[in-house]
Amino acid sequence: MSDRTVFLLAHTGREEALQSVECLVEGLSKAGIKLRVLAEEAPDMGYPAQVETVAVGPGAARGCELVLVLGGDGTLLRGAELSRESGVPMLGVNLGRVGFLAEVERDDLQKVVERVVDSDYEVEERMTLDVVVRTDGRVVHTDWALNEASVEKASRERMIEVVTEVDGRPVSTFGCDGVVCATPTGSTAYAFSAGGPVVWPEVEALLMVPISAHALFAKPLVTSPHSVLAVEVQAKTPNGVLWCDGRRTVELPAGARVEVRRGAIPVRLARLHRAPFTDRLVAKFALPVTGWRGAAQR
Repeated sequence: MSDRTVFLLAHTGREEALQSVECLVEGLSKAGIKLRVLAEEAPDMGYPAQVETVAVGPGAARGCELVLVLGGDGTLLRGAELSRESGVPMLGVNLGRVGFLAEVERDDLQKVVERVVDSDYEVEERMTLDVVVRTDGRVVHTDWALNEASVEKASRERMIEVVTEVDGRPVSTFGCDGVVCATPTGSTAYAFSAGGPVVWPEVEALLMVPISAHALFAKPLVTSPHSVLAVEVQAKTPNGVLWCDGRRTVELPAGARVEVRRGAIPVRLARLHRAPFTDRLVAKFALPVTGWRGAAQR
């Protein structure tokens, strides 16, 4: 048995995840690679006795060479939390619908085993967000996000009134359903659904995208990666709520201020393919490209 360890995270509620886990456990174990899983999920997955179990926590994946994740976008974002906390690269296998964070589809499991065994993958870093919530000038909450931090209305009946700000200067005031502050990685997630632009991952930038704003000027903004974005909840407005990657949430009282800046700690993604992001975009969204002839031949 080698000293190599892979952390395995899967969506325990998916039958296809259970089947895929069996394939990965068998292939990696045969190669002498040790496996680590979350103790709370081990009973549902039926892991062999030799698989190491650990409690949920910041150091759960520490010492592993890879966090291997099987599932949809929600599971991949859980994996990103483990990856970021430990500095271990994440390799995603998509079992969901779109899965932009995933590197491969379920049909490629055997290839995943072979490439992991051979350590045949590259690692790229993805920009994150650091998020601070202030009330009355005091920091009351800190968080982070890989995709986006969104300030949203807490009740369905009424809009939330906000002031948006970039680099300490006000941009606009309007009523809306919310405002999404996103990374390029998150540009194809919530920000995209709200009408924001698709930004290539290698572009370093921050995005601010209003959601259903009642205003003449409420267009998506793309700013410097060194900018600080802020969204202030107006004093005479219903409470709001902050969502980070759609997973972690905190209430925002009237007058609260949310500041978003480039994260100090990136998420590391393991890559098996060097295909251009354009190809990934076309494949994930099933974009029609019929009739394309390519560049003119010289």
